[in-house]
Amino acid sequence: MKNCIYDKLDYVNALRERRKQLSEEILSTPSLFPDLVSACFSEDEIISTKACWVLEFVCKEKLYWIIPSIDTFTANIRTLKADGAIRSAGKVCELLCERYFDKHPNQIKKSLTEEHLHKITETCFDWLIGNRKVAVKAYAMYCLFLLGTKFEWIYPELRLILMQGYGEHSAAYRSRAKHILDKLAGET
Repeated sequence: MKNCIYDKLDYVNALRERRKQLSEEILSTPSLFPDLVSACFSEDEIISTKACWVLEFVCKEKLYWIIPSIDTFTANIRTLKADGAIRSAGKVCELLCERYFDKHPNQIKKSLTEEHLHKITETCFDWLIGNRKVAVKAYAMYCLFLLGTKFEWIYPELRLILMQGYGEHSAAYRSRAKHILDKLAGET
């Protein structure tokens, strides 16, 4: 089955239409999903990136599908190297955090453990302080803001990192950082 997902990923490219097409096929064939998650962490950065692109699309529709693979996902997101893979994994982390911190009971809230949340937290801090693109840093900021509602030690660290990096980054980074800093000010 793994070869099947790799064959399918060969036809994926940066065009949204191609990513959407494979995500729709996976949504109609859920048995492909575990192999897609595995492909996200392939040694081949091209396969990894394509798989992460598709994973993002699938998770936007069926986020709870990731639950059986959540150990694999959270243990390996920090190993991703390619910018495209990291951006899509960051979006999946954001979706997970949003659902986890939703006021209503849901499968994600029941399934994510503190260990999963800690791994997401560590990875988001790595992305935020590392040499990553703004989109990844924006996802990391928002995830950390949400995670800080559970782990009080996050807010002081997040505030410090955002304030230190404020003058060094682009206008897009500063805009998102200001938004998060304003939210942090409202929380204290």
